[in-house]
Amino acid sequence: MKAIIPIGGRGTRMRPVTFTANKHFIPVGNKPLIFYPVETIAQAGITEIAITYNPGQIDYAKEKLGDGSRWGVKFTFIEQPEPIGLANVVEVCEKWLRNDPFVYHLGDNIFVDGIADIVNYFEKEKPDGLVTMLHHAENKRMGVPYFDKNNRLIKYVEKPTQPPHDFAVPGLYFGNKNFFKAFKGKGRIRPSKRGELEIPSPYQWLIDHKFRVDVIEYTGVWLDPGKFNDWLETNQHLLDRMIVKRFESEPDTDSKIEGRVQIGLDCKITKSIIRGPVSIGDNVIIENSFIGPYTSIYDNCRITACHIENSVLMEAVLFKDLDKPVDSSIIGPHSEITGDDSQTYHQLFIGEMGKVSL
Repeated sequence: MKAIIPIGGRGTRMRPVTFTANKHFIPVGNKPLIFYPVETIAQAGITEIAITYNPGQIDYAKEKLGDGSRWGVKFTFIEQPEPIGLANVVEVCEKWLRNDPFVYHLGDNIFVDGIADIVNYFEKEKPDGLVTMLHHAENKRMGVPYFDKNNRLIKYVEKPTQPPHDFAVPGLYFGNKNFFKAFKGKGRIRPSKRGELEIPSPYQWLIDHKFRVDVIEYTGVWLDPGKFNDWLETNQHLLDRMIVKRFESEPDTDSKIEGRVQIGLDCKITKSIIRGPVSIGDNVIIENSFIGPYTSIYDNCRITACHIENSVLMEAVLFKDLDKPVDSSIIGPHSEITGDDSQTYHQLFIGEMGKVSL
């Protein structure tokens, strides 16, 4: 069995950060978002992974991901020539799959509790297709499965106006060689009104042509950090779940570390209070500052005389001399934020190489 993980897309909901950075490589829980799907696939025992990308992304993707060996897997990078839909992502992988069954894991979804049980179900039961579902209060903005009176799947509708229940389909799909019949011949699937091959379409084709498509409920925690508030909430959840106290650099004796805090290599922390859960990357300097709960600070950041909490700092951010707290903020890489008088606190959402004086 093989796996497909896409890293394409425009990331419009996370602008301005994604004007110059691919969303899949933005840190959440203090590691790039794409790392979570890769880890999930590897933990399920799948070792061959296709990373699909849009034109112009290949060098950056290889630089950030390598060949997969750090996770014990092998990457094959496959170009999706045009961003024409999630179903097309699978279509461009047909030759690489060589008739093997596959799991398709969206690169911006996090299945926190793993997918090994669902992979095992698919391999044992061998349906032609399998989609996962979970309870979701806002399922009308997602794909929704529809069932007959015998609880058999009869259709799979993207963003229905009046869903019959609260189940939604997250970004985890399975298929076999029959999946690709939907793209061929007179009755092949067609692009939607927005010009894309939507992911429900091949599954609907399979259902209509009497192939077996199963649905299985995912009962673990699913995270989709697609928007500003979702990113902060995902960061909170991951820090709560993952962080254990670990120092790869020692703070000075004038600093106070409270709760679960991770400190990376070659850090310098002086005269500061760090209150976990907090994750600090490598080569970070923190001086005369308070770092509060649910903050992740990526590599090469510099923080002097600031109060920061519930925030995500990307690579090489500079914070200096702020007289009021920074809370609930996402700061893009290589940004500089320096102090001045302002309101009672600052809330920031800054793209790459932004400069702000507060």
